[in-house]
Amino acid sequence: MATGAQPRAGIWTTRWTTLTLVLIPVGIAINFVGKFVAQALKLPLWLDSIGTVLAAFIAGPWVGALTGALNNIIYGLTVDPVSFWYFITSVGIGLSAGIMARLGFIRTTARAVVAGLVVALVATVVSFPINIYLWGGQTGNVWGDALFTALTLRGVPLWLASFLDELAVDLPDKVLTVLIAFGLFKALPRRLLSQFQLGEGELRHTA
Repeated sequence: MATGAQPRAGIWTTRWTTLTLVLIPVGIAINFVGKFVAQALKLPLWLDSIGTVLAAFIAGPWVGALTGALNNIIYGLTVDPVSFWYFITSVGIGLSAGIMARLGFIRTTARAVVAGLVVALVATVVSFPINIYLWGGQTGNVWGDALFTALTLRGVPLWLASFLDELAVDLPDKVLTVLIAFGLFKALPRRLLSQFQLGEGELRHTA
């Protein structure tokens, strides 16, 4: 390694600075905007994790997890208490997005799609048991619940129908979420990214 070069950040490395702490409410605000846009346009998507994923891309999995957790707490206190139930889902989204970023899956658009698929799978695995407990397995999403109804009428086990219901929503939602966050990340100045413990090697691969 050249003298004076920054070390490559480990998967769990986090630089807890004032800038990092400022990033968290910014991420939460982006989440709220994404959810508002999805609801205003009546999209069959949530788009409520863009800020969580972006924070994870920039500062790592712990920051992503904290952004997601606080997002659900704030939303639960101010808008919808049901948000508390999905606290662990948002943590999983932040952790998985940050890990994928640190493993190099924000270097190209194709890799970002793979990251989106992983985040979608994590969100689905965590969420569908909650859906079964709260809603009898449904998500409240028109696409997913139509699939759920069709599957249950054909005798598919509840857990599998619920899993596929959630997956049918999370796949497009999380892939699009990750791609939007990826686009925002690529637009950020390298000088700014270097303040979040990204080494020169990672900056070169994300350019």
